[in-house]
Amino acid sequence: MFAEFEIAYLNQFRKAFPNRAGLDRTKKYWLGHLARFSPAQIVRAGEHLVSTSKFLPTLADVMNACRQDIALFGLPPAHRAYDEACLAPSPKAGHGWSHAAVYLAGAAAGWELLAREPKSASYPLFEYHYLALCRQVVEGAELRIERPPPLPESTDTELDRAELCKRLGALRKELAL
Repeated sequence: MFAEFEIAYLNQFRKAFPNRAGLDRTKKYWLGHLARFSPAQIVRAGEHLVSTSKFLPTLADVMNACRQDIALFGLPPAHRAYDEACLAPSPKAGHGWSHAAVYLAGAAAGWELLAREPKSASYPLFEYHYLALCRQVVEGAELRIERPPPLPESTDTELDRAELCKRLGALRKELAL
């Protein structure tokens, strides 16, 4: 990455790192802060910054670019994740999600809201939750979808007639019927 920065920002690079010792110290410092990102992610961030920035990127610029590179983690873009969440059939937990973050963002935003409200109202809330989950994934969190246990085929407890009448009476009283 530093070699690419030197070629792309020759004059700025030489002013920032006039000698080898300063460059080596900077590389060690950056390595300590970039260690939580994968090498592929750092390279992609560097390439992105070279193609979009007029000035020599700072460590903060590189870290932000690394955080934004969610595709390396199997995360779809926010708009595609929103469409997937809105179109997923019920039961939601049983759907084959592209990533757990999509399901969890849909659950956090509210499935009812996603189903009933227009995109202009529901997308901002979904995007907020989705991007927060994406940051967690980039920083190493492992997200899981909690699947409820299946219902049993049959119940083994049968109530006798007297107990059924007692419970039915209590329910009628509670509902004022």
